[in-house]
Amino acid sequence: MRAKSDSCYKRRMSSETHELVMSAPGRNALSSAFMQQLIDELHRAAGKPLLLSGANGAFSAGLNLKEVASLDLDGMARFLGLLDDLIDALYLYPGPTVACVNGHAIAGGCMLVLCCDLRIAVDDGSVRIGLNEVPLGLEFPPKLLALAVDRIAPRSRDRVLLEGGLHDPRTALQLGLIDEVAGDVHAAARTTLEQLAAAPRAEYVATKRVLRSGKLDLSTEQRRYFREHIVPTWCSEAVKARVRARLESKR
Repeated sequence: MRAKSDSCYKRRMSSETHELVMSAPGRNALSSAFMQQLIDELHRAAGKPLLLSGANGAFSAGLNLKEVASLDLDGMARFLGLLDDLIDALYLYPGPTVACVNGHAIAGGCMLVLCCDLRIAVDDGSVRIGLNEVPLGLEFPPKLLALAVDRIAPRSRDRVLLEGGLHDPRTALQLGLIDEVAGDVHAAARTTLEQLAAAPRAEYVATKRVLRSGKLDLSTEQRRYFREHIVPTWCSEAVKARVRARLESKR
C-alpha cells in the first residue's frame, strides 16, 4: 500500500504473525512521515509476533538526512521526538520481535535492529551495520544512547559508539549488534520468530516487560539536556554542513 507521503511501507499479515517490510526512498530512510507510519503500524500489529525487514535491498540506511538538513528548532524537536516514539514502540512492543537484517542497517536503522528481541543478518560481506553518529558529528539523543547501552555488551560499546564504524555482518555478530548470520536470512528469521512465538504469550510478554522496564526512561535532567542542548546542536550550521557534505558524497 502507498501512503499519502512519498514514503510507504508494505505489510504481509497472517492470522499468527505480522510481517512489516519497510519501504521508503533513500534505502528506507526514516523521515517524519515514515516514522509516524511505522509507529501506527506497530500499534495495529497489536502484539502479534513481528518480523521487521526492509525493501529496496536494504534494511534501513538511517535517518532521512535531507529532512534533517532542512529543519529549524521546532521541526528538529518534533523529528527527534518522533524517533524517540518509534524506538519506544518497537523496543516495548508487547510480543516477540525479530529483525531480518536483509541489507544495510546504519545509524537509525541499526537502532531499529537493536530494539528487536532477536536479530538475524544476511551473510553478505557487502552489507554494513553500525552506528556512525559520532563520526558525523551528531551527539546521541539520551533515549537512543540508553538503548545502545542496554543492548550492546560493555566490551563492545566503545568501539561501536565512539569509533562509529560500519561493519560487515560477521563483525557485527562479534560485536553483538546482531545474534546470527544466515545465507537465507528471511527463512532463518521466520524460523526464529516461530520459535519465539511458540512460547506461552502471556509469560513471554510479562518477562519481556520486566527486562525492558525503565531502561529507556529519561530523568528530568536528561529531558532538559535534550531540549536545551541536543536539539539546538542538531540544528547548528556546523552539523548541517556535515550532513550536506555526506549527502553530496553519496551522489
